Amino acid sequence: MSDRHTIGTAAISATIKPEGAELTSLRDSAGEELLWQAGPEWPRHSPVLFPVVGRLAGDTLRHQGQEYRVTQHGFARDSLFAWTERSATRAVLRLVDSAETRAVYPFPFLLEMIYAVEGETLSVAARVTNPGDAVLPCGVGAHPAFRWPLAAGVAKEAHVLEFDTQETGPVLAVEGGLLGEEEKLPFDGRVLPLSPALFAQDALVMPGVASRSVRFVAAGEDGVPARVLTVAWEGYKDLGIWSKPGGAPFLCIEPWFSMASPVGWDGEIADKPGILLLPPGESRDFTWTVRSSDGG
Repeated sequence: MSDRHTIGTAAISATIKPEGAELTSLRDSAGEELLWQAGPEWPRHSPVLFPVVGRLAGDTLRHQGQEYRVTQHGFARDSLFAWTERSATRAVLRLVDSAETRAVYPFPFLLEMIYAVEGETLSVAARVTNPGDAVLPCGVGAHPAFRWPLAAGVAKEAHVLEFDTQETGPVLAVEGGLLGEEEKLPFDGRVLPLSPALFAQDALVMPGVASRSVRFVAAGEDGVPARVLTVAWEGYKDLGIWSKPGGAPFLCIEPWFSMASPVGWDGEIADKPGILLLPPGESRDFTWTVRSSDGG
């Protein structure tokens, strides 16, 4: 067992480990676990995605004529972060560039993960800082996996995602981990019915998503939801929704800034479509929050 730390209020608690600065548990006021517990279908809980989101063509990052190997979703999720703050309601971890990271990603950076609880809400902020003297090209993303079914006795198909804004699409197909052609939005723009079949070909990728929050709703009796998780985000611009093809008892709701490379694109990392270009000396925060309620 690693040096894990739990923060909490009377309504919600969260446990974080320094390996990957990963959220490993999210419990409500009754102590019920809401986060996927890294079973055999997928061995993670809520990985931090940095310095890339998704996959680069050939897992190759190109910069100034050099090639570097960066695998899907980057190395942060497998890196040991350092604790810089731990209290009853807040935890902060940091990852800085090193000789090891520069061998695969030739940029100075500081990545801080800031976890805090207040009332019924957990907030998770990724703060990216560029300490260098040149632009920092990177992607950053969240990948939390929530239980699905969300409430006992509710079928997986009796769940929906309710978007706070009318979505018009498009969505992007996923081909071998890369982004393919634009496709029509597979729902009416506000309510996405969930089923394992939705993920038969991989994730549902929504570039430039209009909404800033979704409600993950488990249907109950008499039209009252059995449980609702509300996930909101700031700073992120794209959204992925994923469950392992073939069926698995979790649903990932993933705010991103940047996505996988498009099929056929294999250029310089700074020219990658949708990449963050952080100026020297600047920081940028990317935050997602979650709160749980029993119906309503």
